[in-house]
Amino acid sequence: MAIDSNSTSDKNRASASGTRRTRRVRMTGAERREQLLDIGRTLFAERGFEGTSVEEIAAKAGVSKPVVYEHFGGKEGLYAVVVDREMRQLLDMVTGALTAGHPRELLEQAAFALLDYIETYTDGFRILVRDSPVAQSTGTFASLISDIATQVEDILGLEFKARGFDPKLAPLYAQALVGMVALTGQWWLDVRKPKKAEVAAHLVNLAWHGLDGLEPKPRLVGHRRA
Repeated sequence: MAIDSNSTSDKNRASASGTRRTRRVRMTGAERREQLLDIGRTLFAERGFEGTSVEEIAAKAGVSKPVVYEHFGGKEGLYAVVVDREMRQLLDMVTGALTAGHPRELLEQAAFALLDYIETYTDGFRILVRDSPVAQSTGTFASLISDIATQVEDILGLEFKARGFDPKLAPLYAQALVGMVALTGQWWLDVRKPKKAEVAAHLVNLAWHGLDGLEPKPRLVGHRRA
């Protein structure tokens, strides 16, 4: 009996296609939302807000544009959620790192926390430092730095009081210190030299000693060495 090879091939293809359809699992609403956030985060980091389109986000997710609008109301809504998540991540890392009692080690911990974030969440940091037309007064990198400085401000205020300095100046110094670390972090994001621990040591060296008392080879006093 002759075997129809074309018929057999068609059946095999149909069977494989049916298997693929069976294996395809439909995402829940929460899973789809997370997928869109991940895709949006990557594209915003690579191309910025203006260079990213809803069409591209939808295409990479394998969905239609209305699905993106359904979850976020548009590109602006998706971007706002991405920025909010990154800001909370960085703020949590910095505030969670401030555990030491000695002020110099606290400076080290803050510096390491920001550099750790840049190293681990590079895409997120790139998004935060970009200017966005949809950023609000509470959703910018400057406002995030201000939030972190507020955490440092209380620590500096106590130290100023103990040393006989005016504690009312603590907010000014907190902004200066955190801003210095943040801007250095922006630079380090691209060059990645020297190593993280060395960057942290030099930042604390300048903050702790000032230009007049800089150590030629600064060392870290805390437990972190990398």
